[in-house]
Amino acid sequence: MQKIQKQTYEQERALYALKNAIVEECVFSGPEDGESPLKESNDVQVISCRFDLRYPLWHATDVLLQDSRLSVLCRAAMWYCRHLTLVNVNIEGVKAVRECAHVHIKNSTLHSEEFGWQCKDIQLEDSHLVSPYAFLHSGNLRIKGLKLGGKYTFQYVKDCVIEDSNLDTKDAFWHSENVTVKNSVIKGEYLGWYSKNLHLINCHIIGTQPLCYCEGLVLENCTTEGCDLAFEYSEVQADIRGHVDSVKNPSYGKVVCDSVGSIIFEDAVRPTEGKVIIRGE
Repeated sequence: MQKIQKQTYEQERALYALKNAIVEECVFSGPEDGESPLKESNDVQVISCRFDLRYPLWHATDVLLQDSRLSVLCRAAMWYCRHLTLVNVNIEGVKAVRECAHVHIKNSTLHSEEFGWQCKDIQLEDSHLVSPYAFLHSGNLRIKGLKLGGKYTFQYVKDCVIEDSNLDTKDAFWHSENVTVKNSVIKGEYLGWYSKNLHLINCHIIGTQPLCYCEGLVLENCTTEGCDLAFEYSEVQADIRGHVDSVKNPSYGKVVCDSVGSIIFEDAVRPTEGKVIIRGE
């Protein structure tokens, strides 16, 4: 493989269509408007590099990006890529990873608004992500060991499994389909509204008005904190260990818990045939 080391590039498309190469300890920065330096790359390893220029990897295939930093100036870093691997990468620019497929991210720190939109087949392991609108309209996600700070994350996602994670977010999983979250903490307001087949296992759920307007909702061995007005107009099968602040107007199914602050059946405009069962009574 061709090896490129310790070079600085600032011109546009500096290494356009590079193939079968290792790019190591290079800097993509400078006063020129040097966007798209590695566009249309194929079978390239990018190691210990720094990027300050826009759009570095578009339409790239079979790329390893390792031990590298993409600064806040590096906008829209990876779009339309296939078979992309990121290991120990620090991303600070907005809109990273868009419309990509077969992406594996590991041991990375990601501060990027609108991260991971319209992607397919993402594996994300042992990483820290800060992004208000992460993973919009993405599918087939496998996530483990994620620390997430966000707001409107996982909206419209399909076929997603999350394990051993800490999700501090708001309005998460709205309109999602076929999502399973295991052994995780989920903190935020209005969790999972309008979702289909959301399955929470051994999770701790924190925040007001969770899990309303859901279809096929299942909770197994979960705990709650500050969860009031839960399950409104939802089709739910819930096994909750401990207390729920309040349950309001569940449409179908049952909520089993150890105690509940209040059960509210009033002002309903949809069917409210769901049951709330206090364990042991």
